[in-house]
Amino acid sequence: MPEYGHHLRPEADPSAPSLIYAIGDIHGSLHKLRKLIVRCEEHADGRPMTFVFLGDYIDRGPDSSGVIGTVMDLQSRLSNLIALKGNHEALALDVIDGKDPPAFWLTQGGAETLQSYGVKDARELPQAHIDWLRSLPLRYDDGNRFFVHAGINPHKPLDAQSKRDLLWIREPFLSDERDYGRLIVHGHTPQSTGAPDLRGNRLNLDTGAVFGGPLTAAAFTGAGSKPIAFLQTG
Repeated sequence: MPEYGHHLRPEADPSAPSLIYAIGDIHGSLHKLRKLIVRCEEHADGRPMTFVFLGDYIDRGPDSSGVIGTVMDLQSRLSNLIALKGNHEALALDVIDGKDPPAFWLTQGGAETLQSYGVKDARELPQAHIDWLRSLPLRYDDGNRFFVHAGINPHKPLDAQSKRDLLWIREPFLSDERDYGRLIVHGHTPQSTGAPDLRGNRLNLDTGAVFGGPLTAAAFTGAGSKPIAFLQTG
């Protein structure tokens, strides 16, 4: 198992161009996540780094517990890490809060999540992990890109998006070609090709890691909005 974190360099030159690494849907794929973090650290080669995770850490895959623990640990050691909420985290929280019965969540990968924690009820998840899930924001705007889990409603301004659309939308967003003033960087809709889907106005980084595809990161700089590289681990 790769040892992630050994390329992080707190002494990196702050004047060096910084890099942003956006990572798509993980869904309990811990082995791929750890390898991808190493790939990103090697690619940065000591330059300042920001990680942006697009949500869906849990469900379907074998080690949701390990994925959350890994991202929380990385966040505790990096000042520049943004972890967004996905619809699967929202589903789990609704079950924990008694807003929804567990049946639907369990069929969407919740059963695998409970198994990874060795519990039978979502309310038995570690409180620290539940608190972390509650703390996750829905969006991150860096001025060039708008990072979100699912996408946006094309008929509303970026600052007027609903929680449901940010977590769940597919159409009409995926088919819309208008310029939003930002590149919308998202996941949520797995790509059967295993390749990221880069359009003129959006970038989909869900390459189906939990379905046998690779886990993908897009590398960005502060100049322009488009990625300068894609990194993948299978």
